[in-house]
Amino acid sequence: MSSSKYSRRGLLQQGGFGAAMAFGLGGSTSTFAAEEKPSALKIVKVETFALSHKLPRAQGVSTILVPTRSALLVKITTDSGIVGWGESADAGGTRGIIEKKLAKKLIGRNPLAFRQLWRDLWGANFGNGLAVGGVELALQDIRGKALGVPITDLYGGRVRDSALAYASGLSYTEGIDPEDQYPAEAKELVKRSFKAIKARTGRFAPSRDLKILSQVREAVGPDIRLMTDANGGHTFAQAVPFAKELERLGFYFFEEPLPETIPHYVGYPALAAAIDMPLAGGEGLDSRQTAKTLMDRKSFDIIQPDATLCGGIGESLAVAELASLYGVLTIPHCWGGAIALSAALQVIGCIPPFSWGVSADEPMLEFGVDENPFLTELIAEPYQVKDGRVAIPTKPGLGVEVDEEVIRKYLVK
Repeated sequence: MSSSKYSRRGLLQQGGFGAAMAFGLGGSTSTFAAEEKPSALKIVKVETFALSHKLPRAQGVSTILVPTRSALLVKITTDSGIVGWGESADAGGTRGIIEKKLAKKLIGRNPLAFRQLWRDLWGANFGNGLAVGGVELALQDIRGKALGVPITDLYGGRVRDSALAYASGLSYTEGIDPEDQYPAEAKELVKRSFKAIKARTGRFAPSRDLKILSQVREAVGPDIRLMTDANGGHTFAQAVPFAKELERLGFYFFEEPLPETIPHYVGYPALAAAIDMPLAGGEGLDSRQTAKTLMDRKSFDIIQPDATLCGGIGESLAVAELASLYGVLTIPHCWGGAIALSAALQVIGCIPPFSWGVSADEPMLEFGVDENPFLTELIAEPYQVKDGRVAIPTKPGLGVEVDEEVIRKYLVK
């Protein structure tokens, strides 16, 4: 076994065992007096909003370039006027499930009866994590606002005040050679104070992609943490030598090189055993049950639950708890707008360092840097990266104020 396995992947795996977490899933730790709790809250409306924005050039990953950015927002209104916001993706009928199935389970119910609602939401849709995720975020937002605390406080309080952000960009762009785009873009991201960057690969021959990644490493220097996401663009035979070259270039992890075949991730256990490079995956998780199955199979060194896709903040934290027992690191996936980013920050705020060591790695925040008005325009105070980090909101709920004029601007008619 190579020494690099001990220096990077081995140390990361060992750190995961020290990360057992003490928060209770779904329970509130607030110390409000009983008479102060808004126990009579009632949900009166559940709405969804499909948003779309046309990009100047189609952009994307190894398997597809898309001409638009899209998002599905969820708004839940209570009789007291407290409103909660969620976000998901309208894939596989998500919007229809929310409007025709889940809304009926919520209208007239108390949003603070969270555990019962959570159970009823899963039972009504045959396990659609995207639908539950969008609704769960909105319910969590209401809970925090009603109790006057950020969502991290509903899970025992935060363990950090900010998150190390990695720039998720360097995406393939229609009509532009990545040789001309990636190194220059990476330099600009470093100027914006990012200390970690993820690039898309897998669209071209491995030799070409590796040459581009080598140019990126040369452009940013040895101290910037680099990752790459192949978005299922490789075969097993390509991924093994590709990983060896990534290790030589000092990359931090290799994300989803094989087709995901969500939720099963066929081939990943064999790949994880064949390479020394830390293997990341799991953005397609639909629940904690799937996460456990994949970790039983030793599919990943780093697991990436997405709160908007896997059932929400509580489900993401359940996955993180499980991962710590397997020695697997949790770095949440986030490729959405400001609401999705807010949820990821609340999750990261609750995940402790991966070991007891002073220099232990911490969960990073995936911060999209490609054009996305749902990230940069949707909330009153857009997130800022300062010295490579993003502050975790301290205001109640998700901690952000949604601008509904922006929703109207991008609403799909």
